[in-house]
Amino acid sequence: MLSIGSVVMGASDVRRAAAFWTAALGYVPREEPEDDWVVLVHPEGTGAQISLGLSETPLQEYPRVHLDLYAGNAEDQVAEVERLLGLGARRVDWDLYPEDADFVVLADTEGNRFCVIDTGRE
Repeated sequence: MLSIGSVVMGASDVRRAAAFWTAALGYVPREEPEDDWVVLVHPEGTGAQISLGLSETPLQEYPRVHLDLYAGNAEDQVAEVERLLGLGARRVDWDLYPEDADFVVLADTEGNRFCVIDTGRE
């Protein structure tokens, strides 16, 4: 049976992206980061890895694949969004929000979009 080993994202500055995602998720580099590649892992070795590779392809305004980061409730979601903004993320002016969205769309330091989800809703 297959499992997801790594989610790979492009970055124009791999070291800057690695600094953001290590601070955001508490992940650590699996090996010494290079200018064009790094694999970040959970410090306990659990879950999927985040791999960052040098890329000069343009960002997609509506990416087909993105990360969903889970927050336990609305209060946690607000706190995590603020923390991520403080690390260098930016809010995305997302025109596809449903009326009562349980997610907030952000972009990392490289423009890769991701969502912070309030998982406490019923």
